[in-house]
Amino acid sequence: MKSSFPRVGIIGAGQLGRMSASPATALGIDLLLLAENATDSGAQITNFEVGDYRDLAQVREFAQKCDLLTFEHELIPISIIQTLEKEGIKFYPTSESFIFSQDKAAMRQRLINYPAPKWQVINNAASITDFPVIAKSISGGYDGRGVWKVDSATELAEILINNPKLLIEELIEFDFEISVMVARSPHGQASTWAPTQTIQKDGICTMTIAPSPDLSEALNLRAQQMALDIAAEIKLVGVMAVEMFIKGDQIFINELAMRPHNSGHWTIDGSVTSQFEQHLRAILDLPLGDTSMTADYAVMGNVLGGEKSDMYRPYLHLLARTPKLKVHQYRKAVKPGRKIGHVTLLGKNLVELTSEVQHAIDYMSGVIDE
Repeated sequence: MKSSFPRVGIIGAGQLGRMSASPATALGIDLLLLAENATDSGAQITNFEVGDYRDLAQVREFAQKCDLLTFEHELIPISIIQTLEKEGIKFYPTSESFIFSQDKAAMRQRLINYPAPKWQVINNAASITDFPVIAKSISGGYDGRGVWKVDSATELAEILINNPKLLIEELIEFDFEISVMVARSPHGQASTWAPTQTIQKDGICTMTIAPSPDLSEALNLRAQQMALDIAAEIKLVGVMAVEMFIKGDQIFINELAMRPHNSGHWTIDGSVTSQFEQHLRAILDLPLGDTSMTADYAVMGNVLGGEKSDMYRPYLHLLARTPKLKVHQYRKAVKPGRKIGHVTLLGKNLVELTSEVQHAIDYMSGVIDE
């Protein structure tokens, strides 16, 4: 007899697929990941098939084994999604909304009525006369890749050699950055988590703090409402990160990520319902879960590849020093600057929490030895 539990296919098998496995197992939902190879982070722990997300025939064959599909990254060509949707294959988010996480210019145009840096799309360096500016590749950029601070027309011309079109944005001297995770189901139920402050280094998020300690109550509510409004505007189904700049009492929309996101990893340990469980609930049109925090603060630190290759031995020191520390290993090959895991610590004393998390990520990365 066929099981009444659905099978969810995920395009991609990195750490987001890996972290989706636990809530899927708890709910009795079968996961099937489309992996690039058998050593991918998610493929190590749950069902997978090896295939090419850029190949229409391979994605079609994979999709036919699932009840619906979702995404772990934004790299799959939108043409493949649109073609398969016409054939009756169900994707969440749909191509109608997913395009806004792939095409930054389309996102800016769609959200024209929301506060954002001044922007334009160019193909010629002579179009810009007022520097500095931020230049972004229209698609494909993440973790600081595909984003440049540009100080001159000469620099801009060099970037245009390999990027025929660029999104040019006004440089906002913001006070800090936040991310608001939002979830929405097909019938329109929606929820948000506490706005999370993100701390960046060289374009890579190194730490998050939830709730954002520097955000006023008024801005907190406005940011959450803005995320809910955007989710409804683009007909989101699933979980999305809305990245924002805060400057004084102003909010500027930066980017959208239409999937579970690094800025929401703290929810695994620090929220009643994690972003990964909520994403599954949302795409399956189940009632959404409680997003309340389980502690006053949740601090998450990304472990980046560094001098150490042995990621297990550091436990002897770290778990003895900080018994409440939660470690999440992605079991990825250690490469400099690569996200290979994260740690989370919950509590009331924010100074202590950030200090301990910083110690943990520095120790695991080999920055410090004691």
